[in-house]
Amino acid sequence: MPEPAPAHAQRLRSLMEAAGISSQRSLAHTAEVSVWQVRQLAAGKVEMMRVDVLRRLSQALNVSLVDLIDHCSEAASTGSAPAETGGDRPRSTHPGVEIAALQQEYQRLQAQLTQQQQQTQHAVQRASLDVLEPLLVQLPTAIHAAQQRDDIPATRLIPLLRPIEQLLNHWGIEAIAPVGTILPFDPHLHQPMGGNPQPGDPVRVRYVGYCQGETLLYRAKVSPAKPES
Repeated sequence: MPEPAPAHAQRLRSLMEAAGISSQRSLAHTAEVSVWQVRQLAAGKVEMMRVDVLRRLSQALNVSLVDLIDHCSEAASTGSAPAETGGDRPRSTHPGVEIAALQQEYQRLQAQLTQQQQQTQHAVQRASLDVLEPLLVQLPTAIHAAQQRDDIPATRLIPLLRPIEQLLNHWGIEAIAPVGTILPFDPHLHQPMGGNPQPGDPVRVRYVGYCQGETLLYRAKVSPAKPES
């Protein structure tokens, strides 16, 4: 591997001096990168470095990412611009720096972050649903029973469900069918509470089940029923 070009090392040294950093090892420690990566920068191998590494180095040197590339890329050695960051000097174009590759790397990091956020959100939702399961399963049945009796003020129970309904709607969670509904038995969606229903047999929903999009969370508990005439 060839020795780092003096021009590259000198440009990096000037940035380090301006930032009060005495050595490449100190720069690596401050930026939380490896010494090898600092040596790559000193050699002008910017196009071979990851965007997140370059960003850490630019922050440690207290310069922008563009200025760091402008000083330390291989193309900078062919220009006549001085190493200082001030003034109104024109920027070199740096054909050796693959801008498209940098953009793709940035998009990859963004997509990875989005995926991690979604995984965390789903884990939190699932943990919350496990806590709420008894309430989700029992309360609709209690309300249904109250609505069938005139001596129980069911209207006092219904408002209790509204915050939960809002939460479930926000998470895209839907009930499989309301309590009391008669529908064909589906072993993938229904859990028998009695008898031995076969697929397609009429059953009545006794306890609500839930789905989140295409994912089944809880099967609805059903019992055999005769179809209404």
